[in-house]
Amino acid sequence: MTLTILGFIILVVGLNASRFSERLERLRGGLIFLGGAFLILGLALSTVVQIGVGQVGVQTLFGQVQSRVLQPGLSVVNPLVDVTRFDTRTQNYTMSAVHGEGQQTGDDAIRVLSADGLEVVIDLTVLYHVVPTQAPKILSTIGEDYQDKIVRSISRTRIRDGAVFYDAVALYSTRREEFQTRILAAIEKDFRNNGLQLDQLLIRNIQLPQSVKASIESKISAEQDAQKMQFVVQKERQEADRKRVEAQGIADYQRIINTQLSDKLLQYETIKANQAIATSPNAKVIIMGGARGAAPQLLIGDK
Repeated sequence: MTLTILGFIILVVGLNASRFSERLERLRGGLIFLGGAFLILGLALSTVVQIGVGQVGVQTLFGQVQSRVLQPGLSVVNPLVDVTRFDTRTQNYTMSAVHGEGQQTGDDAIRVLSADGLEVVIDLTVLYHVVPTQAPKILSTIGEDYQDKIVRSISRTRIRDGAVFYDAVALYSTRREEFQTRILAAIEKDFRNNGLQLDQLLIRNIQLPQSVKASIESKISAEQDAQKMQFVVQKERQEADRKRVEAQGIADYQRIINTQLSDKLLQYETIKANQAIATSPNAKVIIMGGARGAAPQLLIGDK
């Protein structure tokens, strides 16, 4: 458009060169040619628009948004239209308590009240993208700053509305996934009505009040101590069972020996033991008891 305006001005000056000065009169032909060339080139260039990868273009003519959506690549348009480009790739919007981590400067976490009246701090990341066919609707009803007007405001509102149904501890632990599913459905519906598609909702962190956090940590520590004591008791019980079985085995062995051991068996076992000693390569002296009233027998072995 700038080139077109410049060419038009040069063309007007060339056509009216005689009114300004004799010098311009001598350059009249050149000015007319240059102005015409600039005008034609400017008009030609203004009718072609390039849309980048992952974008769509929305045309505005005299304040009226056109329904035609320009796709990536080169498109021929009316030279009088203004083209607004929308990014259709996945975008993220982070609200975090950590300074410099989110889109807003400083602490931008969402502070909500739970069902039990406690303040819970939630860090959230929203992944979304612009629906290409809905880009003209977004421009005409919301504008280019849809991230602040829709993404930020709706996400924070739905988080606060959903948190009132859960206790603080439940949000932190057992019902966290249920809470995320609930607000996902609500935000997705609102986004769809405004030309956006919610891709994913990530609850990055849930921070409880310090007093509640201390109570949870104390409870967890007590549960761990109880589990440890239960393990010790179970181990001692198993050891007691082992000793009981061992004692029972010894008692059974002694009972069997006492009922089946006889004098002849003892004598036989003694002879076997003495024979083993006598055949040993070591020197020894063996005194064997004989029968009742008989003299003992003396066995001498050499090395």
